[in-house]
Amino acid sequence: MSDAISPAYGLWSLVVLNSVVFIAFAFSFAKPMTSRDWRSFGMFSAFIVALFVEMYGFPVTIYLLSGWLAHRYPEVDFLTHDAGHLLETLFGWRANPHFGPFHVVSFVLIGGGFWVLARAWPILYRAQQADRPAVEGLYARIRHPQYVGFVLILLGFLLQWPTLLTIVMFPILVFMYWRLALTEEREARHRFGEVYERYARQTPAFVPRSWFSRAGPQGG
Repeated sequence: MSDAISPAYGLWSLVVLNSVVFIAFAFSFAKPMTSRDWRSFGMFSAFIVALFVEMYGFPVTIYLLSGWLAHRYPEVDFLTHDAGHLLETLFGWRANPHFGPFHVVSFVLIGGGFWVLARAWPILYRAQQADRPAVEGLYARIRHPQYVGFVLILLGFLLQWPTLLTIVMFPILVFMYWRLALTEEREARHRFGEVYERYARQTPAFVPRSWFSRAGPQGG
């Protein structure tokens, strides 16, 4: 059995390399500054590490589900790396899983999430430097694009390589990002008063009314 799994798992150098690359990439966009920023980024980083530990290190989920998987899919060798893309396997995708529908959607979500972070950060930074709320660009569409970006990335990775731990972590992270957003809004209302109240009434929190509608309030 060890010979079968050694090419696919136990690759701890890949765990470290991929974790560092994706966390550093996200850091270059998110640039956490406050303690709240660091908490949200830390939660994101924990998810990424847990993901790559199972992807290249030790497949805990596959071992825990091995009896059910072997009975349900006797023709699949779940100790190969390709079989670790469980959604493609469970839904009957028998070709290369890297070209499967879930994998393709995951790339779109991950790329979209990093795009949102890259577009949102400069706007937020300029607003913080000017001591005003961020209300232009993506912030004219939704009030919390930075958290939306993180959730899109996490959802993309979850579709690509679902594990029991990350399935449990994902809703917890979404809830924590929601709580952080509420805390930020309370502070913004206290700090900016009617300016932020008017902005919040006109702008959805997380889901834009339409990406193609006329931009919302500009300036601060």
